[in-house]
Amino acid sequence: MTKNITLTDAEEKLAALVWRDAPLTSPELVALAEREMGWKKSTTYTVLKKLCDKGVFKNENANVSVVLTRDEQIARQSRRYVEDTFGGSLPKFITSFFGGRKLTPEQAAELKRLIEEYEGGGNNG
Repeated sequence: MTKNITLTDAEEKLAALVWRDAPLTSPELVALAEREMGWKKSTTYTVLKKLCDKGVFKNENANVSVVLTRDEQIARQSRRYVEDTFGGSLPKFITSFFGGRKLTPEQAAELKRLIEEYEGGGNNG
């Protein structure tokens, strides 16, 4: 399994801007972070460096690009949550998630479709 990447609140905020607007230059990101979050240039560059060190983004020649997509990060966080909280048991997670509520026919059909899509393919992430 790929390594887990945990983002701080500040890293999540900056990552959301990059994921939304990438590719962009680091000066564009500084202006965006200042406008949308009130961050100073030094704060933006510090947090961006941490994100690059974690392998989420790349900043080469003042061009910021995505290495780990938002969907990939969410998938990693979700897997880690199921592992840590439910011992990796997806059925236990789903049981807890629904907490006695009934599935709509649409939800049941979508879950069945997903199970068939991933069944037996060794597609564990």
